[in-house]
Amino acid sequence: MATYYVYILASRPGGALYVGVTNDLVRRVHEHRTDAVPGHTRRYNIKQLVHFEMFAAIRDALQREKNIKKWPRVYKTRLIAEQNAEWRDLYDEIAR
Repeated sequence: MATYYVYILASRPGGALYVGVTNDLVRRVHEHRTDAVPGHTRRYNIKQLVHFEMFAAIRDALQREKNIKKWPRVYKTRLIAEQNAEWRDLYDEIAR
């Protein structure tokens, strides 16, 4: 069974944010970290994985991504702080 991820990247604590969805979190975050992905993340140096959620159905992951993207910034930062108050980069923990 496939697993889908909604993830939030940050440039720094309280900095620029990016919300995305993928079926391979390690690969996708690595692409952002190595600037293989043109656009917002490269332009604003957004490379730290600060939050992610797992879903069994792509439909649910896509809906969650859309919902989070519509939220005001304060809601997004609150979501991150609830699970990752120090805004640690979680990439090393998932890339093992």
